[in-house]
Amino acid sequence: MAEQEIEDFEADSVSDTAYMLNHVHPPPYSIDDQPWPLEARSMCEFWGWAFLVTVFNFVLFLLNFVLMATVFCIVLLPTIVVVYFGFQCHSRVIHSDAYYCKTILDDNSSSALIILGFVLMSPLIVIAMVTYCSVARRLRLFLCFVPYTRAVYKGMKWTGHDHPSGCCCCGKEWDSNLKAWV
Repeated sequence: MAEQEIEDFEADSVSDTAYMLNHVHPPPYSIDDQPWPLEARSMCEFWGWAFLVTVFNFVLFLLNFVLMATVFCIVLLPTIVVVYFGFQCHSRVIHSDAYYCKTILDDNSSSALIILGFVLMSPLIVIAMVTYCSVARRLRLFLCFVPYTRAVYKGMKWTGHDHPSGCCCCGKEWDSNLKAWV
């Protein structure tokens, strides 16, 4: 009797495995909202949706890059100005004929400005990274990227999370208790 039970168990486990191999599904993003099984798109639809997903993700990447460049330029502006004046007035680099280079800054003070600018750069880069990450997190920009499974299967939502407005930066209340240290 024990051998019969073992054979039945092995037959059941093989059939479950075969069922799982024959019915491949994408990972569940939200089990409550996804109809099972999802229907695969035709090849023409797939390429069209893949192109749209690629364009959307690329535009979102450019938006993130512009935001990051803006934040870094604003935060690093003091360092940029100090290093610029240091290099502009030093006699071995540019040696400008500007009034402030002739009257106020000599080679020693220009060298001091260059050194001060590069010393200030490290903490300001950290401040710029923290500022960019907090702004991007507040706007939830990283949640807006669309996975390519949306191009493969029909019936999946466009965004990865529930929003009444459908916008990535709007929707659920901001969790003020959630903190992250950078």
